[in-house]
Amino acid sequence: QVQLVESGGGLVQSGGSLRLSCVVPGSGFSIFTMGWYRQAPGLQRELVASISIAGNTNYADSVKGRFTISRDNAKNTVWLQMDGLKPEDTAVYYCSAEGLVRAGSLRRNDYYGQGTQVTVSS
Repeated sequence: QVQLVESGGGLVQSGGSLRLSCVVPGSGFSIFTMGWYRQAPGLQRELVASISIAGNTNYADSVKGRFTISRDNAKNTVWLQMDGLKPEDTAVYYCSAEGLVRAGSLRRNDYYGQGTQVTVSS
């Protein structure tokens, strides 16, 4: 079983910044897409940002220009730099590793982290 290790959440004032990190421990595999989802109370989980193994990025319209996603393929690590945070960014943020393929296998699996709380005060 693959467990994603997330860190970096917390409480910040409106306009502040946070940086989330997520590591997929181990070796011998590749991850097609890494990303971050979030879920606020009473709302559905939504994709915040994703990045492919080739470095192609995708952002939710609500975070474009404020958040930046990056990854290190060799370290199986993805980061989400969040600047200009707003109270509406308050949510639990979940790391994702989608399309994980182990060496010698054709099978793709998706994994998600336990979540880290981000709270933005006004």
